[in-house]
Parts: sequence; structure tokens; C-alpha cells
Amino acid sequence: MTERLTGRTAIVTGASRGIGLAVARRLVAEGARVVITARRPEALAEAVTRLGGPEHALGVAGHADDADHQAETIERAIQTFGSADLLVNNAGINPALGPMVELDVAAARKIFEVNCLAALCWTQRLHRAWTGAHGGAVVNVASVAGLTTSPGIGFYGASKAMLIHLTQELAVELGPNVRVNAVAPAVVKTRFASALYAGREAEVAATYPLKRLGVPEDVSGAVAFLLSEDAAWITGHVLVVDGGLTLVGGQ
Repeated sequence: MTERLTGRTAIVTGASRGIGLAVARRLVAEGARVVITARRPEALAEAVTRLGGPEHALGVAGHADDADHQAETIERAIQTFGSADLLVNNAGINPALGPMVELDVAAARKIFEVNCLAALCWTQRLHRAWTGAHGGAVVNVASVAGLTTSPGIGFYGASKAMLIHLTQELAVELGPNVRVNAVAPAVVKTRFASALYAGREAEVAATYPLKRLGVPEDVSGAVAFLLSEDAAWITGHVLVVDGGLTLVGGQ
């Protein structure tokens, strides 16, 4: 493992488990200090321990779409580690399955607030507090559901499509000192995505050219690359991490 992120501090939202925790683990392995967020303090404390303790990681509990939580997290990152250079907007929700014509509007609003608006707010706050003056990089965790129709999770897909567009708009606005990119995974084996494959993993995996579902580490390497100077001339890009699924018309 390289140490290409040594001296950098990264904020990773929704990082007590799954993709977020895998990203945090990869960033620590590459030399970064990480500030991770999630709703439950107990899960965060356990995650910090798994990341090597307070020398490497800090957990700040709260809701990703809460303004006070965003401000506190960024302030504590700078106070604790001396900077806040990198941001991974990973927190996301999908509380509704089924056709959009039957979607509860309150659920739709919450999906939008967490998956889209919160990512914008984190980026704005970090830009004002640190990256606007010092530079940095942002990676938004989108989804292949945002690239095409996604029956059953249609509004989730719509929220990720908006996140992809936000990524591109912010890349134009924040350059040259801040790069903004996204990753778009297909189904990754996490608790969050279990409804999409539970009890039929072999059947679902058979539709992928690489014949397996993703694991969090498949995404974490892509995120680390986009945050690093190895991607210094890449911005506004959506890196599809999907085992080849979109090549065969999958979603």
C-alpha cells in the first residue's frame, strides 16, 4: 500500500460500516487521518478502534443532513488533525422500494435531503472552512442506478442522478484548487444493499460479466485513487465500479 495521502485529513460520511468504513480503512492505510460520521455513537466508536484508534481516526455522531452536525464535524477535523483536505460524501438512504407512482412524498423528500442536498451542504461548508483556501478533493458515492432506469428503486436512482450532476457542476465551479469526482457502484455486498441480492446472490451475480457482486473494497480503492494526486488531472468524472454490469444493459 502506498502512502500517497500522508498528511491529508479526510471526512467520510456514513462510515461506521459498509462502503464508508472500507473507504476510511483504505485512506488510513494510505497515510491519511480520517474523521468518520454515522448516526450511532457506539458503532462509530467501534469503527474508530478498527481504524487504529484516535491517532488515525475520529468519530463524530450525527445525521448527515443536519447542519449543526456538518459544522461540528468539520470544526473538529481541523482542531484535531490540523486540516480538512478531503471529503467523501458516502452517506445515503433508500427507505422505499416499489414503483414511484406509489412513493410516499415524505420518504422522497428525505431521500433527496440525505443523498443530494447533504452532499452539496458538506461540500459548501468544507469549501468555506478549508478547501477554498487550501485546496482539496471531493468524491461523491453515487450509483449505477443514477445512470439508467432502476425499477423498484426509481427515486433512489433519481437522487443519484442528481448527485452525479451536482458532481459535474461543482467540478466546474471549484476548479482549479478543488477537484470533485464521483464513483458509481453497482450492487455491493453490504447491509444497505441486501434487499437487492439476499437469497439470490448467485442468480444476480450471473448477470455480471465478472460473475460476482462487488465488495466494499472494490469501491474503496477507486475512491482513494480519485482523492489522490494520481488523479490530479481528473475532475467531474464518474468512475463506474460495476463488474461490467452496465456493459450488458444491467442496473
